[in-house]
Amino acid sequence: MNKKTIKDIDIKGKKVLVRCDFNVPMDENQNITSNKRIVAALPTIKYLLENECSIILCSHLGRPKGEFKPEFSLKPVAQELSKLLDKEVIMANDVIGEDAKTKAENLQPGQILLLENVRFHKEETENDLGFAKELASMAEIYVNDAFGSAHRAHSSTAGVAEFLPAVSGFLIEKELQFLGNAITNPQRPLVAILGGSKVSDKIGVIENLLEKVDTLIIGGGMAYTFFKAQGYEVGDSICELDKIDLAKDLMKKAEEKRVKLMLPVDIKVGKEYKEDTQSKTVKATQIPEGWQGLDIGEETIKLYEQELKNAKTVVWNGPLGVFEFEQFAVGTQRIAKVLASIDATTIIGGGDSASAVKKAGVEEKMTHVSTGGGASLEFLEGKSLPGIECLLDK
Repeated sequence: MNKKTIKDIDIKGKKVLVRCDFNVPMDENQNITSNKRIVAALPTIKYLLENECSIILCSHLGRPKGEFKPEFSLKPVAQELSKLLDKEVIMANDVIGEDAKTKAENLQPGQILLLENVRFHKEETENDLGFAKELASMAEIYVNDAFGSAHRAHSSTAGVAEFLPAVSGFLIEKELQFLGNAITNPQRPLVAILGGSKVSDKIGVIENLLEKVDTLIIGGGMAYTFFKAQGYEVGDSICELDKIDLAKDLMKKAEEKRVKLMLPVDIKVGKEYKEDTQSKTVKATQIPEGWQGLDIGEETIKLYEQELKNAKTVVWNGPLGVFEFEQFAVGTQRIAKVLASIDATTIIGGGDSASAVKKAGVEEKMTHVSTGGGASLEFLEGKSLPGIECLLDK
């Protein structure tokens, strides 16, 4: 985690290749529906501009699978970035072709060039070193600022570091600071909230967090596998029968480590998996046949709220119910609001959790909302991220 940033090396007047995360959501007319990821890249870009760098930006967008597909072009990103910076962003028509190379060569200090979608080449996701070398040949320094892609060993996230001095931008620095401190040096009590539908998606995270946290709060679909492991019926709730022994082991490990493992005590169940289904609240140990758990109940919310009010650091990854359906979003929204009100460092681990705090209108009140769902999960698992491993150590 002790990696060099753009402030630790001499970048003045240099040609710099920056890997950004411009994988933004768009509608069918290629209008950007949220520019959050572009805004997140601005501090790094502005710092490079202040230091008279010639800036070459690159990113992926969607999954074009190695083919040139106009609907995955980064042109709308170049337009949005021009608007935000009030400055022209030159767009290349290719990635490592003649147009990109010529424009990069002629780039002057204070100018910005955006290369076309790196995933238009299949070599990108294969971490092909030949492709990485071509990318690197356009610049003198490599800056990775794409935390959302840092868990992937691709040419533009890791490969280019073989050919250029590699440092992090401010976004990656911030992610490492918050996620890193929360796990290695937290103010205690440290509480982790884990939701989402499957235990199997979070096995590594649970195992790693049981070594670090004081309390582990479980919600979402994965709770039903834990109930089944305790011998309770779960009706039609989502449940991974092949993970029951694992759930037993995790509960035992929590006990051995003296970690307080909190499971729901009541559940809001629905007849069907849909927005307007008939619903009722039942005890967690008494889910009736033909019903499925879709949210945590009122008693559980109160217990979780109480626990969180004493916390000093909270890490949250995964919703506590089917938050896309209004009547089953209550648990997730209430917990989001509690986190907004407490005096603690609150870190939201990207993906659905980030959408949930935004939907609850409390995004601004969180200490840090991670920009990378998959990357923050792997970080919480204790895995090393190739896009960060490859950077120079301080």
